[in-house]
Amino acid sequence: MAQDCIFCGIVEGRVPGAIVWEDDEVIAFRDISPRAPTHVLVIPRRHIASVNDLEAKDAGLVGRLFLAAKVVAREEGIAESGYRLVMNAGPDGGQTVDHIHLHVLGGRSMTWPPG
Repeated sequence: MAQDCIFCGIVEGRVPGAIVWEDDEVIAFRDISPRAPTHVLVIPRRHIASVNDLEAKDAGLVGRLFLAAKVVAREEGIAESGYRLVMNAGPDGGQTVDHIHLHVLGGRSMTWPPG
């Protein structure tokens, strides 16, 4: 865990978070600045700063993030109508917290292209 990482703080219980789903490797919680009626972040419990820091051994963990997002979408009632999954990398990609996280966005129609 990274002591200065807010997401690690949520994982450890040092920082409050509205947790909606979790297992032994992944945790999902509501974004504090939602961009859609449903906006949940799915993160690994283990600190990985960026997509650029992923290694081949992390492939299974990344797959678990997506499977968790599918469960969150179903439990949030947006699976049938549709939702968007986004993972940003680096400042120009829109990453604001240095801990990989998958955004689950739904509850409204999404436009294309994004931002």
